[in-house]
Amino acid sequence: MHSTRARVPAAPAPALGAATERIEGRDKVTGTARYAGEHAHTPPDCAYAWPVPATVARGRVTAVDTAGALALPGTLAVLTPGTAPRLGESDDPTLAVLQDDAVPHRGWYVALAVAETLEDARAAAQAVRVTYATEPHDVTLTEDHPDAYRPEQAGGRPALRERGDAEGAFTAAPVRVDVTYRVPPLHNHPMEPHAAFARWDGEGDGAHLTVYDSSQGADPVRTALAALFRLPEDRVTVVSEHVGGGFGSKGTPRPHVVLAAMAARHTGRPVKLALPRGHLAAVVGHRAPTIQRVRLGAEHDGTLTSLSHEVTTHTSRVKEFVEQAGLPARVMYASPHSLTDHHVVPLDVPTPSWMRAPGEAPGMYALESAMDELAGALGMDPIELRVRNEPATEPDSGLPFSSRGLLACLREGARRFGWADRDPRPAARREGRWLTGTGVAAATYPVLVSPSTAAATARHDGGYDISVNATDIGTGARTVLAQIAADALGVAVGSVSIGIGSTRLPRAPLAGGSSGTASWGWAVHLACTRLAERLARHTGPLPAEGVTAVADTAEEAGRTPPFARHAFGAHFAEVQVDTGTGEVRVRRLLGVYAAGRILNPRTARSQFIGGMVMGLGMALTEHSTADPAFGGFAERDLASYHVPSNADVPDVDAHWIDEDDPHLNPMRSKGIGEIGIVGTPAAIGNAVHHATGVRFRELPLTPDRVLPALD
Repeated sequence: MHSTRARVPAAPAPALGAATERIEGRDKVTGTARYAGEHAHTPPDCAYAWPVPATVARGRVTAVDTAGALALPGTLAVLTPGTAPRLGESDDPTLAVLQDDAVPHRGWYVALAVAETLEDARAAAQAVRVTYATEPHDVTLTEDHPDAYRPEQAGGRPALRERGDAEGAFTAAPVRVDVTYRVPPLHNHPMEPHAAFARWDGEGDGAHLTVYDSSQGADPVRTALAALFRLPEDRVTVVSEHVGGGFGSKGTPRPHVVLAAMAARHTGRPVKLALPRGHLAAVVGHRAPTIQRVRLGAEHDGTLTSLSHEVTTHTSRVKEFVEQAGLPARVMYASPHSLTDHHVVPLDVPTPSWMRAPGEAPGMYALESAMDELAGALGMDPIELRVRNEPATEPDSGLPFSSRGLLACLREGARRFGWADRDPRPAARREGRWLTGTGVAAATYPVLVSPSTAAATARHDGGYDISVNATDIGTGARTVLAQIAADALGVAVGSVSIGIGSTRLPRAPLAGGSSGTASWGWAVHLACTRLAERLARHTGPLPAEGVTAVADTAEEAGRTPPFARHAFGAHFAEVQVDTGTGEVRVRRLLGVYAAGRILNPRTARSQFIGGMVMGLGMALTEHSTADPAFGGFAERDLASYHVPSNADVPDVDAHWIDEDDPHLNPMRSKGIGEIGIVGTPAAIGNAVHHATGVRFRELPLTPDRVLPALD
């Protein structure tokens, strides 16, 4: 036997805070990492499925002709609303696929072809003929839409919040800004499309469903599938070992995994289903468009007296989802009078859902652009305006901040960016056809945490196994969890093995809301701390099965803290605008963040920069268009939906300040996955105004929008 006792090595290198390389990095770059659609042990009898989307904007299916599809070689079955297995109840109506003849929006699935090969399935789907009875539709969001209503909640918070008399204070303010900003629909477009492999084993009451799914959380998928197929959860296994991006679109179960399981049950064979990219716009969520009115009233010295942020957005007729863009205004600036409100319009559109920094990304674009406009009206430096309105406590709740590093981020960012050398006059820097400008914006994102469980085992060979059903969506979660475990155990990271991404492991929340590391890491830290205590008391050799400790943070993480907990940041941008074409080029982007303890500088910087690049796309290139004539979204691939390329991002840098916040979790960390996107669009938009002297209030800032304004 190797070791008689698990001992702490002499002076191990510090685990947390080290720029450790990704544990799975080599597997990913060599192609040995397996994703849901390329399950390593695909059985020889695996079949393939291809969905049939509706081609009308609203109506009912009156007939489905499957004869042509079934006559094609390789076709095994075509599921329709009349032949598909009946599903159980679900609290998510977007998963009730092929259950009735209603067509709530273009792209809703109305049939599913199953065949021997992927090519056969695609051909069969194309041969299905569907007849519809169409109904009038409406896919256009307007700020005065007659069907707009105020929901009860936005992002789990009251849709309406008022303090004081915002209307009266605004009217009385000597300096006022009353502006409306528009953000179009946006789509997540992860590199790996949504895919699933489903297999049924056994019959009747003993049937077991195994699914490999591209998801941000295997446990929520298991819960949904168990309800839909009327199974106890212990007879459903979901594996999400590697996920090629999600950005929120994989944060909840999606129709593809339900369809794969339905096809596998119907045919009695394992089934793979990978959604074509052109389908994603209609079935896996999007960032809903927003029309945002921001009113700021201030004294001549810049002190805010009134802050109002009113949001109108859309949702589908299938399920209510509210883009909570007004919530950041409840956090950012001191004002004795405030109003934040949300209205939503149900339309014949696909159901919107989470997209990176939901609420904060579009909401802070409007708020931080309006703050820049107020600074211009006051003749004040925009950083000084933000300093002037720094709150002592969270404005909405009155709670003290656990930590608030916004001013430190602004000052450090200004130093690194060279803000002091800026000429504040708009349109003052010109080089030939190019106008140059700089802009700044603040960023915030809440600190979120959910209860989690984890297990830690000391092996008799001296190594350690950590088990938690976390999901690594490309953020480096495996690596950081290994660092947390090594730190708690006092051992080297290399001696720790991490098991994640399967419902066979201890239950854990999904990867979303920048809460993954805080939630899973807390449980891992607690399990490893308990294991270290057990090992300290252990005498003699370890048993063959090792020594295990488990943890459940339901009590610790579920406790409501007496603090307002948020991460903060400051974004700086330098842009050039071509007066001949209207093209906007970003020359420099800088982000400085206050996000608690940075657990791994290498993966953290990657997350910050990734968010900033996504914010650049939101500002300059990304948008989807709801087709008023035919319904659905016109941009359904990466040729028409333009995301930034390397040539669009010449100089992006991310830094952070040292922040020690003891009111968070044992690691003293804050989430970092989303704050990078939050302030970037406003910083770029403010820089474009500084360059041109023209204020643009609708994204993206494409040449067709910029050039006419310059003329």
